[in-house]
Amino acid sequence: MADRPPLRLGVLISGTGTNLQAIIDAIESGYLAAEIRIVISNRPDAYGLERAKRHRIPSLVIRNRDFSTREAFDTSLVAALRGQGVELVACAGFDRLLSNVMLDAFAQRVMNIHPALLPSFPGLHAQKAAFDHGVRFAGCTVFLVAPGVDDGPIVVQAVVPVLPDDDEERLTQRILAQEHRIYPYALRLYQEGRLEVQGRKVRVHGASEIDTALALVNPPLP
Repeated sequence: MADRPPLRLGVLISGTGTNLQAIIDAIESGYLAAEIRIVISNRPDAYGLERAKRHRIPSLVIRNRDFSTREAFDTSLVAALRGQGVELVACAGFDRLLSNVMLDAFAQRVMNIHPALLPSFPGLHAQKAAFDHGVRFAGCTVFLVAPGVDDGPIVVQAVVPVLPDDDEERLTQRILAQEHRIYPYALRLYQEGRLEVQGRKVRVHGASEIDTALALVNPPLP
């Protein structure tokens, strides 16, 4: 596949920013050809802002409570992202539902990661919900955001076992390790032009059908 320019990313955060750090690490190691143009948080105390500062990445706080509607807040987000020439928006622990203002401005160009095997266990506290439900396998999902709660075409999923001596915290950490693995992988697929959305499904080009299926469970690293 021909070389493509680095992916121009905008990252939305609300908390500690561990997935932001995973993306930064992937870029700095050369695994992901991308540039984070801006990190935006709706919470001024989000530790992810400190991560951005340490890596000299521009950051901005836009507090949702300063806006009367979700659409007005998203209009401000869109303006900030477009102002930095952002191509793809990566939600990394962003705790706000996005309205059609954002999803229309960046149609099929907003990615998110969720700590469950969607469509099971959408919403908050997904790890606890899966653990309490007694599932044998849990995991995480990278998807292209559509209207609704944790809905949209699935790009990558990783599966982790639920072990007999697990508690919620151990399971959460095992899932988080896979989040840090598959989010940069999904962004790399996008940067390489290997993703094609076909309705609810995402086709990964440059792989056989079986390779694609396996990649969705356990994506290979270089």
